[in-house]
Amino acid sequence: MQQPAPPLAVIAAALRRERDRAGISLAELARRAGLAKSTLSQLESGAGNPSIETLWALGVALGVPFSRLVEPPPSPVRVVRAGSGPRLRAEGADFYGTLLAAGVPGTRRDVYVLELEPGARRDAEPHIPGSVEHMVVSAGRIRTGPADELVEVGPGDYVTFAGDVPHSYEALEPGSWAVLIMEHR
Repeated sequence: MQQPAPPLAVIAAALRRERDRAGISLAELARRAGLAKSTLSQLESGAGNPSIETLWALGVALGVPFSRLVEPPPSPVRVVRAGSGPRLRAEGADFYGTLLAAGVPGTRRDVYVLELEPGARRDAEPHIPGSVEHMVVSAGRIRTGPADELVEVGPGDYVTFAGDVPHSYEALEPGSWAVLIMEHR
């Protein structure tokens, strides 16, 4: 299956928009997110290949949900064909996240498809305060949850946990995937 590229133009425009909204300089945002100023400059110009971790760090530094940085402008009817959404890879783990829908203004939820393969665990930093994750496993087995309360879930299982604390995802079987709903309070 051909892997869609990260939505670089959408990310670039969103970073500029959210940085302007926050009223902070490129250098200040880079400092807050723990990135090199040159890396952030490349991302704002539509270059580079940002990882999930980089975009989460920028979202936290800007005080906005991750989805606000990767969601294309809304349309009245939107279809995301299997394998065609904005698919981003994690660093150090065979883990991909695809944003299916972001909460519209006034709502605070984003929907993702997560694809995981056994091997390295995906450790996630805390998201913005008040974030809660809701996951339904569709195939395979996954170990997930806050770092101190990991649980194993399988097909049809639902798990929810605080997303504003360190947490992780680990595939225990090949072909594991799940639907994740990120709630922002």
